[in-house]
Amino acid sequence: MAFDFIFMLTEDDQTISDARARLEDVLAGGARHIGFKDIGLPFEELKALASDIRAAGGRAYLEVVSLDEESELRSAKAAIDLEVDCLLGGTRADAVAPLLRHHPIRYYPFPGEIIGHPSVLAGSVDEIAESARRLADLETVHGLDLLAYRFNGDVSKLMKAVCRATDKPVIMAGSIDQEERILAVAESGAAGFTVGTAAFKEVFPASKEELVAQVQSILAMTGRSRQHSAAPRRIALVAHNNRKSHLLAWVNRHAMY
Repeated sequence: MAFDFIFMLTEDDQTISDARARLEDVLAGGARHIGFKDIGLPFEELKALASDIRAAGGRAYLEVVSLDEESELRSAKAAIDLEVDCLLGGTRADAVAPLLRHHPIRYYPFPGEIIGHPSVLAGSVDEIAESARRLADLETVHGLDLLAYRFNGDVSKLMKAVCRATDKPVIMAGSIDQEERILAVAESGAAGFTVGTAAFKEVFPASKEELVAQVQSILAMTGRSRQHSAAPRRIALVAHNNRKSHLLAWVNRHAMY
């Protein structure tokens, strides 16, 4: 995705109980990247929620915050059954990645050491960046989910270090609750960020005290920050009617520009 945000139907690191009802407000506000956690609601309700997101033309994200290996693997398998578009989080990529090899799910695990619930990010900037490099080398890891503002250190330095560590997209998560932080995320080179609790607590400046207005406010801030995004620009080119050689010649002519 272009620099954008993922609205998480979550509060305090778990899916809210009335997620399907609040989804209508999120969609009305204009968000189309919408996610939820692997805890807070039973599987059947999560399945219905994912189906509602897709039916509305949205992209569904499941974020893993379970701490033990058995729960994380169970959540990864649930992502397949839920038919979500992206699986975010988790710390056991070596075990999870093979499960997703034959499925179209995009996988963005957590780099670094994740502690507790709500989750916090431990380790030094160099250690977390090295973790990001190792994860990104895995074939079925498509990007990274960095708990940037759950890090007790230089967050700006951390975000830039992780984005430099890989060519794969990085999503920033956790405690992004003001425009200054959204701008810092864009300037770091990230592909996007998540917002959940902050919107439900109505911390963003908005025209009305309602969730629709919160979503609209975040979208407006995202648009302003997008102008400062340091994320690499990627263009997909498709050749039809046996014109691959013509397209390749055009690319070579204009590559320097």
